[in-house]
Amino acid sequence: MNRAELYQVLEVYLQALARRDAQAMHWAASNRTSENNVMLAAGDGLWGTIEGIGSYRLLFADPATGHVGYFGTVHEHIEESAFTLRLKVDSHGRIEEAESIVVRQSDSGIKFENPRYWDKPILNANAERPGSRDDMIRLSNGYFDTLQLNDGTLHTRFHIDCNRVENGVQTTHNPEFAKIVPVSALGCEAQFKMGNYRYDDRLRGRRFPIVDEERGLVLAFGFIDHSGRLAEYQLTDGRTVRSPVRRPHSFYLAELFKIDQGMIRQIEANFITVPYNMPSPWDFP
Repeated sequence: MNRAELYQVLEVYLQALARRDAQAMHWAASNRTSENNVMLAAGDGLWGTIEGIGSYRLLFADPATGHVGYFGTVHEHIEESAFTLRLKVDSHGRIEEAESIVVRQSDSGIKFENPRYWDKPILNANAERPGSRDDMIRLSNGYFDTLQLNDGTLHTRFHIDCNRVENGVQTTHNPEFAKIVPVSALGCEAQFKMGNYRYDDRLRGRRFPIVDEERGLVLAFGFIDHSGRLAEYQLTDGRTVRSPVRRPHSFYLAELFKIDQGMIRQIEANFITVPYNMPSPWDFP
């Protein structure tokens, strides 16, 4: 299917979701559906509680693999939540896979205060100098290598203006976020050069199901494992800081990378807290 056709399937899905009408979808006979890293029957979970789709919309597609992706928000009775969706569509328009993350702050181990959801032109623009699929995945995977046991060593390349938004909060060039991340006033590269994320013990289960070559976007899924054992550590500037993570748990994440001119230029991520070392149901048939 081409981009327009994949976007149409996505629109039909979102409209059906807003109506709580899963039966309106054209599901493949052997479809697989997950919400927050748990396999559910099509029509369960958010389908039964949603009250509306928010106005924030970021769409992207990978016609080569039949995937389409979405970042937005959903409204339930208690709150508005960041929402990520991945659909795999067969050549007949049937949904084979639906993977979603709903970041319900009422369930979160780490709450991101005052989230907001806004359009970012760089994510909607086509890549100025797109790279190959392999290079785009390599740079995205290099970001995870840099984050894992972060000691100041870079394994990817960042644009000087790179920013990151997580769960609706900008976590770069944002001094107000310093109470959670001490280096939040810095940009992407400078943060990692400080070695601030040493407490991220492992980034496993990495998957890169969507590569939108035209837009320069890569959607990745994975887990950040935290053992919680590290109490204090030194940044590369000599400062000693306390780890904000002192209990075993993992983050299940969907992370979108904008890659252009051989560099990461923008990052958008949604993640939730899950039990420590929780496996992915997508790793098993």
